[in-house]
Amino acid sequence: MRNSGLGSWPHRRARMAPKREAFTYNGISTTYGELAVRTTRLAWRLRELGVRDGDRVAYLGPNHPSFAETMFAAHQLGAIFVPLNFRLTPAEVGYQLADSGAHVVVHATSHVVDHPRAVSLDTYEDWLAGGSEEMIDVPVDISAPALILYTSGTTGRPKGAVLTHANLLWNTVNLMIGIDLAVDDVALVAAPLFHVAALSQILLPTFIKGGHCVITPRWDVDVCLDLVERHGVTLMFGVSTMFADVVASPRWPAADLSSLRVLLCGGAPVPDALIRAYQDRGLVFCQGYGLTETAPGATFLEAADSVARAGSAGTPVFFGDLRLAETGEIEVQGPNVTPGYWNNPDGTAAAFTSDGWFRTGDVGRLDDGHLYVLDRVKDMFISGGENVYPAEVENVLTGHPDVAEVAVVGVPDERWGEVGRAFVRLHDGASADAAGLREFLLPRLAKYKIPVHFDVVTSLPRTGSGKVLKPELRRLPL
Repeated sequence: MRNSGLGSWPHRRARMAPKREAFTYNGISTTYGELAVRTTRLAWRLRELGVRDGDRVAYLGPNHPSFAETMFAAHQLGAIFVPLNFRLTPAEVGYQLADSGAHVVVHATSHVVDHPRAVSLDTYEDWLAGGSEEMIDVPVDISAPALILYTSGTTGRPKGAVLTHANLLWNTVNLMIGIDLAVDDVALVAAPLFHVAALSQILLPTFIKGGHCVITPRWDVDVCLDLVERHGVTLMFGVSTMFADVVASPRWPAADLSSLRVLLCGGAPVPDALIRAYQDRGLVFCQGYGLTETAPGATFLEAADSVARAGSAGTPVFFGDLRLAETGEIEVQGPNVTPGYWNNPDGTAAAFTSDGWFRTGDVGRLDDGHLYVLDRVKDMFISGGENVYPAEVENVLTGHPDVAEVAVVGVPDERWGEVGRAFVRLHDGASADAAGLREFLLPRLAKYKIPVHFDVVTSLPRTGSGKVLKPELRRLPL
């Protein structure tokens, strides 16, 4: 094949194991052989709409096999795939479609898209069926752009991080080295696929190995537990809030989790209490650290160290390097790192050091080669001349038996410059108050780290990838 990119993957896998299950969605399975035919048909239909090498093809909707089919079909033509966050407003979607210059957008029926070449999933099957089964073998170099993934955009306009086919391949290799993926692994894809972690840490590695992906359109604790039991799920990725939801479920004590071999968690610092909850069940809970721009794996904590080094984000991935700047900012380098941002040379230049290392914007420390992520550079605040890392305070507060989750931000203070403000969501039926929470923290943290203000809330604002929107919390009046 002249296509060295992801577009060739369905055919390469199909010629090895055409009858093996690739995807299951809503009880319906698609084999690798069937998937190769479907992606080829779709590639022909996209070509009929004018898609050529280097054009952009967007997708908007919840998790569905058509997401992967559209991606592989676009890559078969040498086009660039643009997954869009289905939680965005029409104006936000419109900006990203315009910024990427998407030639075609495939979208769920729940979303109305103002685009001259929009394909709705309600006509998708009939439309796809009209395509040819003759394989399209366009030359695609592995260094060519494969994805444009828009960052969460917590400040200003989101930037489109470009990931090449090589970035994604090397990330896949790093993940497979880290967890020893097997051909009989069954992966639950419950985190949103428009987020690079679900796509690159679960779907692509499982796919290249010939495993089975069970795809669910959205996160639901009961559905997750049902699918784990029904399909013997061995592998799952989630952000910490997803894993916290499982522990908080009334089904947690009796749930059959015996098939689970590895749990992967990333996206934000993980509270120690949450890690212990899974380890106490005898489950392997592995953390990692990365960003959209690193495809996403920058570090990984392997199973052998998951207990002794609980709380660590692990060591640099096999094909990757990491260092700390004088400020403590984490910088990374490797074949998985983005070449830059789409149509944004200034943003690209600002993201790299003069010697080519990517600036993550996160602060960390190293202990015997293991990375501990302290916080975002911008989330750190200074109280009375002392640096306070909100993630450290959040980690301790989640150890309180009444606390389900917490977010801490710095707010102005006349005496200290800044002090902490904690937004706390309690477990159902819990009744902790500010005085009790402060008393809990006194023997566990230095006084300057203890928040001055406590707000008990029912929920926390989040980005599409599940991260807490701290800028929104900072703007709330005291």
